Amino acid sequence: SGPVQSRMQFPSGYGSHPPNYSVPSGHYSQVPNKAAASHLDNQYRASYYPTYYSAPAQNVMTPPVGTNVLNTQELQQLYNKTPHAVASAEGPIQGAISSASYLHTSAQQSYSAFGSHYSTSVSSSVASQGFPLNSDHYTMPVVSNAMYPNVSYPAAAGSVYGQAFTSQSLPAVGQFKETNTFSSQSTSVPHSLQQHVPVGYNSTLSTISSVQSVQDNLSRTLTGSVAKVKNQINTGGIDSSQPAHSVSQSIPFTKPGAGTSASSDVISSVRTPAPSLSSQPRSSPSVTQSPESDLQEGMQYGGYVNNQASSTPAPLSSSSDDEEEDEEDEEAAIDSSSTTSSASPVLNNYDALEGGGYPETRSVTSSPVPSPSVPQTSKASKPFGYGYPTLQPGYQNAAPPTPVQPSNPGHHPGFQHYPQQYPGVNQLSSSLGGLSLQHSQQPESLRPVNLIQDRNILPVSSVPAPVPNLNSDLRKLNCSPDSFRCTLTNIPQTQALLNKAKLPLGLLLHPFRDLTQLPVITSSTIVRCRSCRTYINPFVSFIDQRRWKCNLCYRVNDVPEEFMYNPLTRSYGEPHKRPEVQNSTVEFIASSDYMLRPPQPAVYLFVLDVSHNAVEAGYLTIVCQSLLENLDKLPGDSRTRIGFITFDSTVQFYNLQEGLSQPQMLIVSDIDDIFLPTPDSLLVNLHESKELIKDLLNALPNMFTNTRETHSALGPALQAAFKLMSPTGGRISVFQTQLPSLGAGLLHSREDPNQRSSTKVVQHLGPATDFYKKLALDCSGQQTAVDLFLLSSQYSDLASLACMSKYSAGCIYYYPSFHCSHNPAQAEKLQKDLKRYLTRKIGFEAVMRIRCTKGLSIHTFHGNFFVRSTDLLSLANVNPDAGFAVQMSIEESLTDTSLVCFQTALLYTSSKGERRIRVHTLCLPVVSSLADVYAGADVQAIICLLANMAVDRSVSSSLADARDALVNAVVDSLAAYMSTASNLQQSMLMAPNSLKLFPLYILALLKQKAFRTGMSTRLDDRVYAMCQMKSQPLVHLMKMIHPNLYRIDKLIDESTIHVNDRVVPQPPLQKLSAEKLTREGAFLMDCGSIFYIWIGKNCDNNFIKDVLGYPNYASVPQKMTQLPEVDALSSERTRSFISWLRDSRPLSPVLQVIKDENPAKTDFFQHLIEDRTEAAFSYYEFLLNIQQQVCK
Repeated sequence: SGPVQSRMQFPSGYGSHPPNYSVPSGHYSQVPNKAAASHLDNQYRASYYPTYYSAPAQNVMTPPVGTNVLNTQELQQLYNKTPHAVASAEGPIQGAISSASYLHTSAQQSYSAFGSHYSTSVSSSVASQGFPLNSDHYTMPVVSNAMYPNVSYPAAAGSVYGQAFTSQSLPAVGQFKETNTFSSQSTSVPHSLQQHVPVGYNSTLSTISSVQSVQDNLSRTLTGSVAKVKNQINTGGIDSSQPAHSVSQSIPFTKPGAGTSASSDVISSVRTPAPSLSSQPRSSPSVTQSPESDLQEGMQYGGYVNNQASSTPAPLSSSSDDEEEDEEDEEAAIDSSSTTSSASPVLNNYDALEGGGYPETRSVTSSPVPSPSVPQTSKASKPFGYGYPTLQPGYQNAAPPTPVQPSNPGHHPGFQHYPQQYPGVNQLSSSLGGLSLQHSQQPESLRPVNLIQDRNILPVSSVPAPVPNLNSDLRKLNCSPDSFRCTLTNIPQTQALLNKAKLPLGLLLHPFRDLTQLPVITSSTIVRCRSCRTYINPFVSFIDQRRWKCNLCYRVNDVPEEFMYNPLTRSYGEPHKRPEVQNSTVEFIASSDYMLRPPQPAVYLFVLDVSHNAVEAGYLTIVCQSLLENLDKLPGDSRTRIGFITFDSTVQFYNLQEGLSQPQMLIVSDIDDIFLPTPDSLLVNLHESKELIKDLLNALPNMFTNTRETHSALGPALQAAFKLMSPTGGRISVFQTQLPSLGAGLLHSREDPNQRSSTKVVQHLGPATDFYKKLALDCSGQQTAVDLFLLSSQYSDLASLACMSKYSAGCIYYYPSFHCSHNPAQAEKLQKDLKRYLTRKIGFEAVMRIRCTKGLSIHTFHGNFFVRSTDLLSLANVNPDAGFAVQMSIEESLTDTSLVCFQTALLYTSSKGERRIRVHTLCLPVVSSLADVYAGADVQAIICLLANMAVDRSVSSSLADARDALVNAVVDSLAAYMSTASNLQQSMLMAPNSLKLFPLYILALLKQKAFRTGMSTRLDDRVYAMCQMKSQPLVHLMKMIHPNLYRIDKLIDESTIHVNDRVVPQPPLQKLSAEKLTREGAFLMDCGSIFYIWIGKNCDNNFIKDVLGYPNYASVPQKMTQLPEVDALSSERTRSFISWLRDSRPLSPVLQVIKDENPAKTDFFQHLIEDRTEAAFSYYEFLLNIQQQVCK
């Protein structure tokens, strides 16, 4: 039945929550300054890398704990009697770990534990869900059982949220002997929902009593009654009865609107059974290669998701997590690789739906699973392939690296039954097995660079992603680094080698990005591995025409009959030429087997602040006008629904039901007991009520012109929005302009303006209340994401408000000092951002799972999402502008393989109501030498991963500790490199060419708003910068960390590119230093979200006239935010270059023209990373400091 899984899974389903947990509350605590000599004396001894984690036994297969679902009372009794027992509900085979394996004490640790994975072998097993925590760590997965219908689960008396679980990185038994970087703390969480324990971003593990295990490769089938929980769409939960003390007013509009015919929008579906496979292809699957903009209208990420490793699937009715698991396991039923049964049971959780990883058995009968005709390949010999059975002549004679013979007698490396286009990976694995970059000519990436002497290390153009050292054919098949990127393109064979390199191992993901070309496959059979549920991809190996070997778990699977037919070539018998095997990024149209409920419609709810402060800012006019312009462009179909809520000290609803002559306002003044006055008429069909919607949008900006309401009841408005959206799910867009001051979720100012320039402690980076996090968890459970637009000129406690988006997979947009007339640049940015926001793709009820080759383990996630299980992320919304990061470790030695693979599968509902699965697969070589590890280092990916980890550290411990950890990162890696390199003088600071930008990028991080000290930084600005680091894709995050500087007054024709019949200049990059600025020149700085154009005092008047439209330098105004269109060559070149830069990012940056007399020049010069400031080193001084610490 296939290889057993090294990572354990625990009972899924509803209500299985053990009560007591020992919670390591700070993934990163106590990081002393690296400069302290006492922490460096023994830094590189053998004890510097103690085994911090006690990993559970690998390859454990255990039967379910129980066969019957306990009711609430029985579960409570079980909790009281056996604190670590786990009640079983339906789900995959359960695994268990030692009850003491996650208990540890807080102790100092070395830099190697940065991210809890440098010095450890980390198991991806996690515990069941626990209890809600008041955590300001938004990378911590937290599950809330609140508001899930038809579910029985224990909860503390009076609790409306039930029990929740938070889990993060997976520590095990052990203590750190030394500390230099991110360490952990252990906090005990009491069995009470009334008491909340604040923890850090990376925290919270639970302990579970161990369960009987079964040895590796033992095939066993299990019988037992399986609990099934009906998944029903929550159509209730709205109290239509109005309290007597509440006021409901009907206020007609002065402008009548023509209504259209109304019809109720009813969603229905019939589950279709899994089709059986015939001996011949029943239908020809279709493959479409077309622009993604046409294929995937309206797919979108919701922005912030929760991170870190998590627990078993949480209870969730009618949710996409359930859908993912059910769909992927339902898919197993129709996949011909799944030969045990013709249909799979209806599952009720995400982990089962998505397929989980390495389940020991999926048979529900007592008969053993038939063994495949070819015995399983053992872990000791993994001649797995990433290509096809035969080799081109150049590869056929490649000698294997070791004399070990394959243990699989049915595998024929030289099989010549049918031709292939690319070399087989069975042989390629052998040919790469002994690869060492040191044995051949030294690559450029390993060339030593003297950082002190070689000052001009910045390339003239953007830094490209390193290319994996693979065969050219596999390199062509590999996933684009824009979608899938690893910090190390050469994977170390062992965790010890990774520890020695002192570099983090992780992935950077941009899974839903806009693509110009995307293969879309429509087929009744989606071929997947029977064991680990990996989707077939270009890096599997075909043993023959009827069998293929998984490249992640090495199981041999049957090739379905339908897969033998190629719809592109209309040929039969060449499965290795199918589009699924020719493209590392594909999208499948999923069948009804991937649905637990009918695909939800696109539902949009806008919650608008209409207090006096909001009216004065003037944002309502921009929002309403943008909606009017893009109403017909909202992603969706004929079922699209829309609604509006406004709030000040009361909450106002709008009845837009078809048949009314004009919109009707309904006011609920009792914010302490919020209710929906007319639940059935507040969300209306966009097409049926379009005229009423337009009337409302035209009237809204003037309705509250004379308001004197200064209070903001944001919390009650969000509670009402949740009740309104719960039956269907969708997207809530919240516009807020001030600190919430009334009702649930009210906040008080926590910022001390006198502490903005503090060099010591920066406080209040975490939330002041858990109200917004709990609400976000409830929204996520009902497939609803919350996007926040904060338009404020004063402190608004973004650290607390951001939780509503972080935990619900939403987005955060921040416009400081926003005013429609006083700050026109921000007003223009809001308008352009809204255009993108309202029209970009969107995916609903999504889940994403990341799989990797056996031996590798995922232990920490970063981004805006909720972690449903060890490797399954729940995304209520998904959009193309969101990025994610993953930390990994090496659990088992990879010495038996030369290639490893990573695969991410994103299952979502498109705005057109289609269930789709987007799959990315990445292949990388395995190396055994430290030099090869350094040669494959991706410095930009490393920086982005460290930035995510430092944000976690700032919130869980302190900003000072995070800054020290970042310095330690570069000190340790360069010290490790210099200790192994030969012929290097200790007085020099040397780095491999691949890491020559590492110190510069670390310095840039230290001077970024998120981490800088000694410089006036508003608390909301700092928190927003941290939020951006957690959610931005790599390409956009790098511009924020290290801006690009260009000289634009002398754009020449020699370096140009042609884009859409437009000539775009390509000026070289300049160092971020004032020494590169000249008074005779003009310079453009690209900071990601803002463009600065700095004009020197002696700049050529012809340039000023042609580009800026003014006769000379003195006449250029202080506030200039747009370039005029002037009929001149220099103007055309400059505007073409700026337009090209703008087109490369989703959100429109603000443009500011800077003169020496302009106050904004301070911001411009703060981005000159290499120059000294009052509170920070120059780049040269920073290098000297690093050299001093390395040479100690």
